[in-house]
Amino acid sequence: MISNAPTRRATLTGLLLATSLTALPFGATAATRALPYRWRNVRVGGGGFVPNVVFSRVERSLAYLRSDMGGAYRWQASQERWIPLLDDQAQGSWQGVESVAPDPVDPNVVYLACGMGRPDPAAILRSENRGTDWTVIAVPFRMGGNEDGRGLGERLAIDPNDTRTLYFASRHDGLQVSRDRGANWTKSASFPLPGLGLNTRPAPTHGGLSFVVFDPRSGEPGKGSRTIFVGVADPSEHHLWRSDDGGTSWKPLPAPHAYLACKAALDQEGRLYVTYSSGIGPSNVADGAVWRLDTATNAWTEITPAKPLPQRGGGFMGVAVDGDGAVAVTSLNRWTPHDALWRSTDHGATWTDLYPDARRDVTTTPFLYWGEPQADFGWWMAGLAIDPFDPDFACYTTGATIYATRDFTKAAAGRPTTWFPWVEGIEQTAIITLTSLPEGPQLLSGFGDISGFVHDDLSVSPTDQFTTPVFGNTNFIDYAGGKPSVVVRSGTPHQRHGGPTLAWSGDHGRTWAPMTAPRIADAPPPPGQGRRGPDPHDDAAIVVNADGSAFMVMTAQAQVTRDRGATWTACQGLPPWVRPVPDRVAPQRFTAIDTQTASVSSAPTPAPASPRPQPAACRPTSPPTR
Repeated sequence: MISNAPTRRATLTGLLLATSLTALPFGATAATRALPYRWRNVRVGGGGFVPNVVFSRVERSLAYLRSDMGGAYRWQASQERWIPLLDDQAQGSWQGVESVAPDPVDPNVVYLACGMGRPDPAAILRSENRGTDWTVIAVPFRMGGNEDGRGLGERLAIDPNDTRTLYFASRHDGLQVSRDRGANWTKSASFPLPGLGLNTRPAPTHGGLSFVVFDPRSGEPGKGSRTIFVGVADPSEHHLWRSDDGGTSWKPLPAPHAYLACKAALDQEGRLYVTYSSGIGPSNVADGAVWRLDTATNAWTEITPAKPLPQRGGGFMGVAVDGDGAVAVTSLNRWTPHDALWRSTDHGATWTDLYPDARRDVTTTPFLYWGEPQADFGWWMAGLAIDPFDPDFACYTTGATIYATRDFTKAAAGRPTTWFPWVEGIEQTAIITLTSLPEGPQLLSGFGDISGFVHDDLSVSPTDQFTTPVFGNTNFIDYAGGKPSVVVRSGTPHQRHGGPTLAWSGDHGRTWAPMTAPRIADAPPPPGQGRRGPDPHDDAAIVVNADGSAFMVMTAQAQVTRDRGATWTACQGLPPWVRPVPDRVAPQRFTAIDTQTASVSSAPTPAPASPRPQPAACRPTSPPTR
């Protein structure tokens, strides 16, 4: 958030401590109430995984976006920005949005299925004014808006011929049906798969039923649709089911493979396109395919644009059709060589691969360069949508942004397509740590998934991303109290970049040098509190003393370096996994916090050239290790 308070240091204080929209700066009295804080976002732009975007079918330029931990948004064309819809909801679980369903008749009505994960409460939210206000209907079936499989769907669907009827493809409790606009829900007794339930789930989760598609041609307004399709993303004999009597009975549609059904799109002539993968995503997918179903005959045709190569993996998930019958699909988790997007104008008989000629203009969110010459095409490409009123406008979602283009049909002629981040108004990131230095840039930030940044101007997306090395998560940032140009950070390895998880900077965090501390032999396990990631050594916090001459890392046994990581000395006299904190003024002094015994100890750390015996707090137990 950005504050218009008198000083930038008060700005950060408000960032960390305020719990309301207005607050007083430190030292303020009633006489200074004329200077309230005004809160705004610190600009990054996107930054997190967006499982899907859904366009309204009845109003041009109306679209909704669901995120896995940042709520839902509505595209406001008049302002050319995304409007957050759940920022005023006190229940944190609603920020994990499992599905979104704009009403197919009334553009003012929209529904959300919300629930962060299996342990969290779940609800269906209904709005009659485009998300400005919500009616919250608590439901007993749990969701997984931030679990594996969150890119599946859409799970929530409204019958276009009777908008009182809603179906929800649940993860654990079968097919859920409401006949009163979401006010009450019951499990379909006729659907043959009741769900695996919460007590029989495999780890870490399961996909359950993945999508619901109504065929609007099969009914009349006010009387409901007769034909309904439901996908299955659990291990099962059949992964697609069909009803032709409005859900009274169901029949499987056998397919010649065992892949899980991920997403589906029905064109105006009755072709159902289904993307399949070997896993529910967004990661750990090894194989997949794309199939087309002729709904008049139930005949299947495989139309996979490019089969995954052996040892390279990857499946398919995103799928969309436009009003002219063109279809597009995305790959998923195809790290080698890369994920891709294909478009077909002949119902999947032939495909155009958009990757080779796609151009990315990421001027507005330069962090998407990730320290490379070009921005990545994307990964975790679960969502794909084409504007039903404009076949040239399309978008796909990634693990870090949403790319959109205004020349999607150019691909048919073999011409390049230009993609831009469609994220104005979206600040969907996991902020792990913040630091404001006494000098230099306004703010240093540590993020989940996108490393971290130097913020010189809080109103624009930062150009200085923490690279060399890039971290997956930046979990800790510290600076030298008497020499703030010296900064250290630590985090978790990036999935694609890998490498060291410690770094230091001598220029307020603008450039970095990597460091690696040696592993502690026979290290005891960590206490499990405040540890992130699978490897506590790689996730150890780091701090720097007041004059910047010594860095200390909180591995199983604390270690110190006085030569910028060239050598490390294990500290003696401290219990395992303690948290040393440097004094901001005295370079020699650290205070260690033992969270296991709730004790605090303080001891000096020796100056580099001291001839005296080292105190117990940092006496080397072995020769320095390079």
